Amino acid sequence: MVKITFLGAGSSVFTKSIIGDAMLTPSLRDAHVALYDIDPVRLHESRQMLENLNHNINKGRARITAHCGIRQRKTALRRADYVVNAIQVGGYEPCTVFDFEIPKKYGLRQTIADTLGIGGIFRGLRTLHVMLDVAREMEAVCPDAWLLNYTNPMSIVTGGMLRGSAVRTVGLCHSVQGCASELLRRVDLADKYPDVRWKVAGINHMGWLLEIADASTGNDLYPRIKRIAATLNRKARRRGAEKHVDMVRLEIMRHFGYYVTESSEHSAEYSAYWIKDRFPELIEEFNIPLDEYPRRCVSQIEGWKKQAKDIVENGKLGHKKTKEYGTGIMNAIETDSPLQFGGNVLNNGLIPNLPANACVEVPCLAGRNGVQGCYVGALPEQLAGLNRSHINVHLLTIEAALTRRKDAIYQAAYLDPHTAGELTLDRIRAMCDELLEAERDWLPDYR
Repeated sequence: MVKITFLGAGSSVFTKSIIGDAMLTPSLRDAHVALYDIDPVRLHESRQMLENLNHNINKGRARITAHCGIRQRKTALRRADYVVNAIQVGGYEPCTVFDFEIPKKYGLRQTIADTLGIGGIFRGLRTLHVMLDVAREMEAVCPDAWLLNYTNPMSIVTGGMLRGSAVRTVGLCHSVQGCASELLRRVDLADKYPDVRWKVAGINHMGWLLEIADASTGNDLYPRIKRIAATLNRKARRRGAEKHVDMVRLEIMRHFGYYVTESSEHSAEYSAYWIKDRFPELIEEFNIPLDEYPRRCVSQIEGWKKQAKDIVENGKLGHKKTKEYGTGIMNAIETDSPLQFGGNVLNNGLIPNLPANACVEVPCLAGRNGVQGCYVGALPEQLAGLNRSHINVHLLTIEAALTRRKDAIYQAAYLDPHTAGELTLDRIRAMCDELLEAERDWLPDYR
């Protein structure tokens, strides 16, 4: 019997996506599903939801157990074949609030703060502190398991696990599989080109749509897409004009030549070009939603009160397979039915003009031998340069987590493009010290 351990199972909607998919997959529907969370209420809700789902769509084949608190984590992990990671360390309150409000005192504004920037650095430090403990437990009780990491910051968490442990890890994100179709919808070409061939590679949340072509003719669609996108943004940038939600990404494509995988609200805080105290008019011009993630968190917390009844207490709950890669990877390994997907792995030469020890997002193959990243080749140099500006921060944050050196935290923040574009070295250091003090209960001691 396959065993799937789900860390952060209190996230009921996402748990339903992954485990619901497993219940609809013949090689996985008899699995032992071990749910783990530190919140007993949310854990109970997820178990109740999955018991209903198991009865309704799976004839009760799966075995579902629930494990709460750090002392039960090793039991949840024992003899696991697959471990799905979806934890959030420190939660919305207080840590996400700290990640936004303390930088704001220094004049540093953010949109999402879960991948890069000062928020991404501290979220990464909190998460790796826990995940490296998980790694030690996995090495002891399920050394052959595959860890499927969905937790942000993806490159920092996945890279830290791969460099700081022997755990077999691949990082999975939602942005790769929908990138080409999203761009076509934005420029109103989706109906004209329903079947396209595409290629994405780079790093998480800054992967690049390197190719997009009509599958039937092989014709490159980029020239037409770029003409339409440039006109769309030129009109939207006018004062008083109707805005759209993808203005930053289309502008990046205009200047750097390629469409980026992650949304405009994310991409706006990944460089020094957009959120600038000296040019506040850019916020309106490019429709940049400052403090978006806190608003989203508050809305989701309120919305869950109603949604819980629709999901947790629904005795007729059903499920349709999602586009998540997780169970497809498990099935490929169990049945040796190869699957190609976009995953996050150590570079080791897959993209030669990025550092070998970077975590890169590339086409991967899953099968009986596990997961292997595929060779991509060198990126266009302007794209590699943008990726390296992120990788600098990733590598120093990972180094800080592995060595517990405080100076590596400072240096990661010094090199962050948005932070460095707005603050002096002394103010960056002071901001880091204030965050270290505020979040000390979720962090180890740094020297």
